[in-house]
Amino acid sequence: MEEFDEKIEKLQKIIDESSKIVFFGGAGVSTESGIPDFRSQDGLYNQEWKYPPETIISRTFFDRDKKEFYRFYRKKLIIKDVKPNITHIRLAELEKKGKLLGVVTQNIDGLHQMAGSEKVWELHGSTLRNFCMNCGSFYGIDFIAESENTEEKIPICPKCGGVVKPDVVLYEEGLDQNVINGACKAIENADTLIIGGTSLVVYPAAGFIRYFKGKNLVIINKSSTSADANCNLIIHDSLGKVFGALKV
Repeated sequence: MEEFDEKIEKLQKIIDESSKIVFFGGAGVSTESGIPDFRSQDGLYNQEWKYPPETIISRTFFDRDKKEFYRFYRKKLIIKDVKPNITHIRLAELEKKGKLLGVVTQNIDGLHQMAGSEKVWELHGSTLRNFCMNCGSFYGIDFIAESENTEEKIPICPKCGGVVKPDVVLYEEGLDQNVINGACKAIENADTLIIGGTSLVVYPAAGFIRYFKGKNLVIINKSSTSADANCNLIIHDSLGKVFGALKV
């Protein structure tokens, strides 16, 4: 227990002495809000789905079988009634205090904004934004969820009849260049980079940390990562426990 307290003390000191923090987060940030990592496959997975999740959430699959894509998407990626957890809340508080430049996230749930964060670079898009592929009309998350009750089982734009697609980066699709530029610039300007809830295996996002030239590199993750050797501080524990112990 002493070791955890010592690490929290060290992290607290780093945060107190920093003025340009960037937080880079992955799925582990949201799992504590009850959002499962969609890649995790339980014992029932293969009874319900014929393909692995990475195949279904790909552009090729979307173009080929929209009905099955949306069946998976509605069940696995639309999670209702979730709320930000202590990590989201603490990060928003740090931004309000002028210590956090922003959040770079691999998550698509919008929880950082819900907690009050204003500067968020969503590398993989958001389930909260959906656009007609034909006319560009915007639709919220409920429109996608309710498409299950339609004859087609696919969200169709009532204005023009086009297919509505989530503003989510699918496998085989490129990241938004403006988001990449903003995230890389923030990381480059940071004096402290805190990486949390990601094993740093998903590229190109995981490669962004090479832009960091600041003083403190901190990793908070339950398992080891490829960047552990370069860190000032590593805490192998849950983000909620760590951020819950910090004073902002």
